[in-house]
Amino acid sequence: MKLERFCRYENGLLVMLFTANGLMFFDRLAINFLMPFIQAEFSLSKLQIGALNAALGLSWAASGWLLGGYVDRREQKRTILVSAVVLFSAVSMLSGQATSFITLLLARVLMGVAEGPVLPVSQALMIAASTPSRRGFNMGFIQAVSTGVFGSVLGPAILIPLASALGWRTAFLLAGIPGLVLAVVLWRYVREPSLDTLAKLFPKNISERNSDKPLRNQNLILSIIIACLFLTTFFSITIFAPLYLYQQRQFDSSTMALIMTVLGISAVVGGAVVPAISDYVGRRLTLASAILLTSAAPLIIAFANTSLPVLCLALFVSYLGIGCMPIFLATIPAESAPGAYANRAIALVVGIGEVVGGCLSPLLTGLSADVLGPTAPFAIGFATAVIAAAVALLLRETAPRCIARSIKRSACTTATEIHS
Repeated sequence: MKLERFCRYENGLLVMLFTANGLMFFDRLAINFLMPFIQAEFSLSKLQIGALNAALGLSWAASGWLLGGYVDRREQKRTILVSAVVLFSAVSMLSGQATSFITLLLARVLMGVAEGPVLPVSQALMIAASTPSRRGFNMGFIQAVSTGVFGSVLGPAILIPLASALGWRTAFLLAGIPGLVLAVVLWRYVREPSLDTLAKLFPKNISERNSDKPLRNQNLILSIIIACLFLTTFFSITIFAPLYLYQQRQFDSSTMALIMTVLGISAVVGGAVVPAISDYVGRRLTLASAILLTSAAPLIIAFANTSLPVLCLALFVSYLGIGCMPIFLATIPAESAPGAYANRAIALVVGIGEVVGGCLSPLLTGLSADVLGPTAPFAIGFATAVIAAAVALLLRETAPRCIARSIKRSACTTATEIHS
């Protein structure tokens, strides 16, 4: 009986979407781990490095929003997901053939187009298959945990040694192969949820709030602001930490890979624990606390002058908060909009967050590094995280357990007043 419950479709889909999103971030973040090798060949400035990430962020945002709205109105989520996985895997392989900054920039634009719909479509599929009490955990697992495992643990652990031994071009080539295999699995086993199923997902006290303007409610606006701010923090670390550790702190490639792997392991643990905690204690308090914890990470990278073990421990603890990202990128938006609009709500938050946090902020932080010095991106990352934590306190609670407890308390209070 226990084995049958474990093997149900919800868990199988969880594993497939976990892998799909993990490979997506593996390919997306690969350029940051390979940047010390790429910069040596192309002599890139910090602004150009920021531009490579900005180009992907902008095309990611546009693609996610346009295709997210298209998929919301049609039962084609599986087709879009499989096509996107095939395309971003192929573009990753083509990135290794770049001959200049311009050709690498074009490859990043194409990768953003391919990867844009993957997260919102995956989360919409997961929402449809999730038990309500597991929704936060499931959505966090396929986003934050997969990003940590594939993008931040396996990424530096695999790609940096590959680039050292075989060159960065070969590393890009090999990075794209697993996605092509996964696409076949997704096409074979993912079920297409009906539009009626998605429309009936959430209880009325959540889904009918601001139903006349489903994508203009307070929680979505605040989630967008948090996404813009906290993605700035995230990319200030993922884009500039490998280069800073290698050049300014003069760690060798193996030590740099170790430190980035520690960050990845922390993201994995945080991605599993933080969204699950939010299922029990609420989204708002969990999110604000996790963001505030993460604000210490960029300062530790830039300014902590200590031994390697202490540095790794401090980064591991502070980076646990990065696991909160699915809460404001997917869970709260999906729970704050009617079920039929869940895909568009997620795409809206991710899209605008990518434009600001994934496109404009890498340009700003890259320019700040060129003008103000290499620690400037990390100072900006700290400031944006602190502001995001304050904004998170303004959110309305959406966790089903917390809402149920609130309704129960209200009912008890009413009953007591009537009895009195």
